[in-house]
Amino acid sequence: MRNYHLSFGILLIISFLAGCAQPVIEEKAPVSDIQHELNKLAPVTLTADLSYLPTHEVQVIKLLVKASQHIDRLYLMQVSESNPVMMKELMKSKDLESETYLDFFKIMFGPWNRMEEDIPFINQQAKPKGAAYYPLDMTKDEFNKWIETHPEDRTGFESNFTVIRREDGALVAIPYSEYFEDELKELKKLLLQAADLTQDTTLERFLRSRAEAFLTDDYYQSDMDWMDLAEDIEVVIGPYEVYEDNLFGLKAAFESFICVVDHEASEKQMEIAKYLVDLEKALPIAEKHKNFDRGASSPIKVVNLLYSSGDTKAGIQTTAFNLPNDERVREAKGSKKVMLKNVMQAKFEKCWIPIVNTVLVEKDLNHVSFDAYFAHVLMHEVSHGLGPGRIIVDGRETTVNKELSDLYSTIEEAKADVLGIFTAQYLIDAGVFSKDLEKTLYASNLGGMFRSIRFGIDEAHGGGVTIQLNYYLDKRACTVDSDGRFRVNDRRMKRAVKDLAEDLLKIEAEGDYAAAKALIEKYRVIRPEVQLALDRLKDVPIDIRPIYPIEGEI
Repeated sequence: MRNYHLSFGILLIISFLAGCAQPVIEEKAPVSDIQHELNKLAPVTLTADLSYLPTHEVQVIKLLVKASQHIDRLYLMQVSESNPVMMKELMKSKDLESETYLDFFKIMFGPWNRMEEDIPFINQQAKPKGAAYYPLDMTKDEFNKWIETHPEDRTGFESNFTVIRREDGALVAIPYSEYFEDELKELKKLLLQAADLTQDTTLERFLRSRAEAFLTDDYYQSDMDWMDLAEDIEVVIGPYEVYEDNLFGLKAAFESFICVVDHEASEKQMEIAKYLVDLEKALPIAEKHKNFDRGASSPIKVVNLLYSSGDTKAGIQTTAFNLPNDERVREAKGSKKVMLKNVMQAKFEKCWIPIVNTVLVEKDLNHVSFDAYFAHVLMHEVSHGLGPGRIIVDGRETTVNKELSDLYSTIEEAKADVLGIFTAQYLIDAGVFSKDLEKTLYASNLGGMFRSIRFGIDEAHGGGVTIQLNYYLDKRACTVDSDGRFRVNDRRMKRAVKDLAEDLLKIEAEGDYAAAKALIEKYRVIRPEVQLALDRLKDVPIDIRPIYPIEGEI
């Protein structure tokens, strides 16, 4: 059996020995530039009231935070296997300048600025599209040709939970459970300790099945168990999103969220779950492509975040999520939408309001609200569970993710955004959302687009929003006044939202890679009028930089 398992410490030693002939860090961007980038992220303390929880459940949370620290290390290695030794070198110096580079390195999980199209700020090496999931010298063509000539390897190569490496000149797929064995064993141990301690039977069941999954790479049962979490603690921990894999969009990155549930706010949102079938029926797409196979269960939870780690903590912070991604689980039980209330409030106050005050005309500023922002984020997550999932292409069963490959994340985020507005309008018309929400929905969405574009257009969310804004400009659903401020036309915007939703859903339903590429090439650009608006935002924070007090209690 191959002995590939890597711990953080082992990687440090390997990287040090490999790089001892020359410095790991050869050059850096000016420290003033790094400080400028740090200033784009507003520090925010994120916490929640735990006083109502029994002492043993607070201890469970602390064990889960400790486990999440292992997730940070796993993800750091998934981004680049030179990351651990580079971080160690940055940690050697204790002066203020070195700490500035180290702070930014930790936020970005590596030497590439995620807010600026992954421009390197340490050394000049471009970020590999496949991160550390594939050999650095492997091309897409080589990967595809290997599968063509070795069809027996397809399942392992296309698995979300393998890394690809070279062995005696051949490409091999190595399961995460083997490659990251040492860290995953520690994770398993901590999850089982938490399972032994909790009195929440649904949480105990999930923690035990997820602990087992870390060493089997079979996450199906634990995803099913996660859907059933019913008490005060909401936890996500494991490999989920494929955004880091910009080569094929296949490999899942490790991440975690440790949260406590706001039950009162959650109950208010559950009415929406009753309309999932109606929302699917209303999609602007041919009936044959509508997906009624996904489970009818769709819990919606509002939570307060206590700690996050890994993929979700890198660069821009997550405000909400819709999981699991496994289509088998979605067909059996649906998916869960989780809203991070304290994160959303912090972003709205620190970033969103200053941005819309700068880019929108005065008329539309009067039609901006937190309720519209919250509703769109909620319906964005709901919309990830709508539309095509498993599809038929050329007579074979496949998934949208596999067919759109490296373009999937951008198209899917654009789809969820556009359907978020489309479905919100549907629920307004159905009387589920207040009619007053319609007055603020479109202006709020337009203003918020400029926040997402500042994430960088090569990032899935930023790229997806850029597509929308340019599409709406072409449809004159929004226009630019002589002073450079943007104005929304609600009537035209409703039509443009429906048209773009139809285009995106068709691409996904047909698994049309060429059409996805054409759409992205046409619209994922920064036009001059948009750039002028972005230039006026240079002193406004792009996002928040969370500070987690609970980490100091571990």
